[in-house]
Amino acid sequence: MIDATSGVQQWLARSGSEPYAYLTTIGRRTGRPHRIEIWFAPEGGRMYLLSGGRDRSDWVRNLQANPQVTVELGGETRAGTARILQAGTAEDERARELLVARYASPANTLDDWKRRSLAVAVEFP
Repeated sequence: MIDATSGVQQWLARSGSEPYAYLTTIGRRTGRPHRIEIWFAPEGGRMYLLSGGRDRSDWVRNLQANPQVTVELGGETRAGTARILQAGTAEDERARELLVARYASPANTLDDWKRRSLAVAVEFP
């Protein structure tokens, strides 16, 4: 029997160096898929995302209405459940640290994005 958790971790480890993932939410009004390209950071079988538009972003509004999402990464698509992280928690801080460490550069430290964004976790069954 294959452990689903280790399968997800292997997928994230294998594809974690991709520059971005594709997140598909279900439109809260239309019911149609809404696909975006997004920066991500994997850790512990989860994927973390930051929304610079906070809860004004369509994808965040969509996942608030229906947390079931799909993520395409490294040519493979997996179903997951998204949740907004509670501000100030250890997981919220970790998500911010992981994303900034992954995408910041000396020319763009992403400090403002790190501070103002809304953190989201995607968990995979």
